[in-house]
Amino acid sequence: MRAVVYSQPGPSSVLELTEREPAAPGPDEVRVRVAVSGVNPTDWKARAGKPVEVAEMVPNQDGAGVVDAVGSGVDGLTVGDRVWLFLAAHERPTGTAQEFTVVPASRVVRLPEGIGFDVAASLGVPAMTAHRALTVHEFGPTRLSPGALDGRTVLVQGGAGAVGHAAIQLAVWAGATVIATVSSDDKAELARAAGAHHVLHYPDAELAARVLALAPAGVDHVVEVAPAQNAALDVEVLANHGSIAYYANNNGDEFTAPIVASFAKNARWQGLLLYTVGPEPLAAAADDITAALEAGALPVGAEAGLPITWFPLEETASAHDAVEAGVTGKVLIRVADDLV
Repeated sequence: MRAVVYSQPGPSSVLELTEREPAAPGPDEVRVRVAVSGVNPTDWKARAGKPVEVAEMVPNQDGAGVVDAVGSGVDGLTVGDRVWLFLAAHERPTGTAQEFTVVPASRVVRLPEGIGFDVAASLGVPAMTAHRALTVHEFGPTRLSPGALDGRTVLVQGGAGAVGHAAIQLAVWAGATVIATVSSDDKAELARAAGAHHVLHYPDAELAARVLALAPAGVDHVVEVAPAQNAALDVEVLANHGSIAYYANNNGDEFTAPIVASFAKNARWQGLLLYTVGPEPLAAAADDITAALEAGALPVGAEAGLPITWFPLEETASAHDAVEAGVTGKVLIRVADDLV
């Protein structure tokens, strides 16, 4: 089979296309024939800086395909099932930039009927991060479903990114009013296409006032991509007992926040990282995202607010470069042409 591998950290040029034998699944594992591999910022960052502790590492956490073989002890998955994958390369050398990957069954989720592999490979890191960001409020909910966020206002900072896109879609599906911030008119159109009820531009010295004009009692949930830049604004627009869930370090590695204003509002600052969040939140996110898929709530493509940029497997390095350069939308790798 074809596989993209690297044996040392570095620029995208360390990635090379090679031939290797597919591995057999062990107990509680499944082998998936990969149709589409999804690329996220975490993938190029891991490749660029994380030490490689095995002979060869296959990149990319997310993907979608068809179950090809099942190990002992696996329930609920059978050969031929169409599935999506998450955290395929977490503490394993078995990412999705290859024709067959072996992963724990707990990281493989059956796809509802009619869901394309482009949608499926766009889930994983973005959708699960968004789910976690929307379920850490002091008063819940801990799960998402229609009506779970009724009466809540959600502020999505950076609404045209992959996580922002998923946060808008999931929040709208769960009944929230969504305010998104973006940096351009083109991105504003994407946030609206994703379902945001209100879209505001940054930078803007009046941004906090504009948010509060839309949500006079404050916003209940903030999904934050750039706390170093936005922490003070987030506190200013937050409702009492609101949550600020941050998942990235755009525009800086450290942030400060107004102390009195934060504790006066009982603000909850919640960092989140899928690699360390634990199995229970991951399983809950997988179940809720699947329900949202069944409801048609998570489409992708420019018309749905998430443009797709495609690369073939042999151009995985270029796919990583595109994500590192900040391409708008989602980058996907076509691994099996006959399945896509």
